[in-house]
Amino acid sequence: MTKLFYITTLLLFLINFPTAAQTTESLRQKIKEIVSEKNAQVGVSIIGNDGKDTLSINGDVHFPMQSVFKFHIALAVLSEIDKGKFSFAQEIKIEPNDLLPNLYSPIREKYPKGTQLSIAELLKYMVSESDNVACELLLKLLGGPQVVEDYFVKNNFKNISIKVGEKLMQANWDLQFNNWTTPNAANQVLSSFYYNKPKWLSKASYDFIWATMKKTETGKDRLKGQLPAGTVVAHKTGSSGTNKAGITAAVNDIGIVFLPSGQHFIISVFVTNSKENAATNEKIIADIGKAAWDYFTKNNK
Repeated sequence: MTKLFYITTLLLFLINFPTAAQTTESLRQKIKEIVSEKNAQVGVSIIGNDGKDTLSINGDVHFPMQSVFKFHIALAVLSEIDKGKFSFAQEIKIEPNDLLPNLYSPIREKYPKGTQLSIAELLKYMVSESDNVACELLLKLLGGPQVVEDYFVKNNFKNISIKVGEKLMQANWDLQFNNWTTPNAANQVLSSFYYNKPKWLSKASYDFIWATMKKTETGKDRLKGQLPAGTVVAHKTGSSGTNKAGITAAVNDIGIVFLPSGQHFIISVFVTNSKENAATNEKIIADIGKAAWDYFTKNNK
C-alpha cells in the first residue's frame, strides 16, 4: 500500500511539474499573436533563467544574416588576436579606394580622404555602428568570409554559412542569401561566447566584444524599442533593403537583454520575406523583445 501510494504521488508530481516548454507556453502564445497577421516569416529563439527556459519558433529555418554576421566576424578576429596573429593596437591603412561610395560607412563620412585606424577601432566601427568599410577591411585581414565560416565549423557550430562580404551583398540582391544562419544557431553563438565555455576568448577579448555589443547604436526600434529607458542590451542588427517587388529580405536583431534583477535572457529574432513596411518589421522585433522582457521579469527563478 505504501509503495503504491509513493508511485501514485510521484506520477502526480511528474504530471503537474512544469517543463521548460510548459512554463514558456504563455510567451510562445504571445509571440504567435504578434506575428499571426504579419505578412512576413519570423524566426525566434530565446534562452532565459540560466537555460531553464527555452523557446523557438522557426528556430531551425535558414534566415539571411545581413550585418548580424559582423558579430561572427568580430569573434573570428578576436580569436586571431588571442593567438598573437594580430593585436588590438595594430594599425590598418585605409585608402580612398577602400571607401566605397555605395556602402554605409561612418568611417567614410568622417575620413573622406582615408586614414589609419587600429584593429580595435575597426572592430568598434564594425559592430557598434555596423560600418561596412570596417567589415570589408577586417574580412580582407582574415583572408575572406570563408575563413570566418571555417572558424565556426571547426569549433562544431552548425547552421552558419558565411560566403560573401558586404560589397558583394550590396551589389547583388541574391547573394545575401548565401550568408545565413538559424535563430537557434545564432543563440548558440551568443550563449557560448557570453558564458565563454569552453574558454573561447581571453579576458581582454571577452571584455572588449561585450562592451562593444552593449554600445550598438543601430536598431534602436528593434529589441530595445519598447524596453524601459536605460535597459542594457548587447546586440547586433542586420538589415537588407526592399526589392522592386516590395519584399524585405532581412530585418534582424540578436543579443542579450539584461534584467533589473541582474539576470538576463538571450534572444535572436529574424524577419524575412516581408511585405510589411520598415516600421512594422522593426515593431515585430520590438513587440517580441517586450513580450520576453515581461515574461522574464515576472518569472525569474
